[in-house]
Amino acid sequence: MAANSLNINNKTYNIDIKEGSTLLWVLREHLGLTGTKYGCGIALCGSCTVLVDGKPMRSCTLLLSGLKKDQKITTIEGLSENGDHPVQQAWVEAQAPQCGYCQSGQIMQAVALLAENPNPTREEIKMYMNGNLCRCGTYLRIVKAIEIAAEKTSVKT
Repeated sequence: MAANSLNINNKTYNIDIKEGSTLLWVLREHLGLTGTKYGCGIALCGSCTVLVDGKPMRSCTLLLSGLKKDQKITTIEGLSENGDHPVQQAWVEAQAPQCGYCQSGQIMQAVALLAENPNPTREEIKMYMNGNLCRCGTYLRIVKAIEIAAEKTSVKT
């Protein structure tokens, strides 16, 4: 067992976890933060995307041992208490989700994009979001939601 201190959603968690545990496992099974989804387990689908110091990372393969002590981790639950983050609001406005399973990862990737590039072109959105898969195929609505969020505000994480 290894003691870890994690800053998740601006809250400090001290946990004892066995070596080799992934961030996704800790979030879901130990902290009850189930908004981050398990998809493929090999960092290809993006369902498990969280922000680490504002950068999108796949939590299903991110070992706790790979995190630095003071890194800030943000999950979908940490964007807002009431689901009123500008990207979440744009998601609703564009009716982006269908089944919704991939949406937390999609939203986290979009937040990172808009923090890095507040006014992306449609092509830049497609390129940045390329690694996040949606089995329902709502890509056009996802792109529209990101365009709406970019129009409305400069996004902060």
